[in-house]
Amino acid sequence: MLIIKKEFRDEIIKHARLASPSEVCGILSGGGGKADKIYKMKNTSDKPEICYFMDPKEQLQVMKEIRSSGKEMVGIYHSHTESEAYPSARDLELAFYPDAYYIIISLKDKKNPSIRAFRIVEGKISEEEIITK
Repeated sequence: MLIIKKEFRDEIIKHARLASPSEVCGILSGGGGKADKIYKMKNTSDKPEICYFMDPKEQLQVMKEIRSSGKEMVGIYHSHTESEAYPSARDLELAFYPDAYYIIISLKDKKNPSIRAFRIVEGKISEEEIITK
């Protein structure tokens, strides 16, 4: 179960809406399945309208900051602008962190975006509950 503040949920959705039709991506830090900080990352994909890729230098910098603050990476989020909030084949290829939640925001229904969380371990997908407080 992922616990996330309502303001963080709203901020992630806003991030996705503002960048559409490009996908967005970011990292959530915290501990114990609870997110306490959002890092909005730059999508450096050569096809940002259909996939995301974080800048490796920016990602390394964020990971160092998270570690130095005594926190952990709780999750990675990104958006799908035209498809459901479910991991794509490309998302499975990029799932390098089995302990992280993979949060996907779908803008398929522009008026009512959906947000879902998953664990991806060795190519197997399991949906996880998101608790918004």
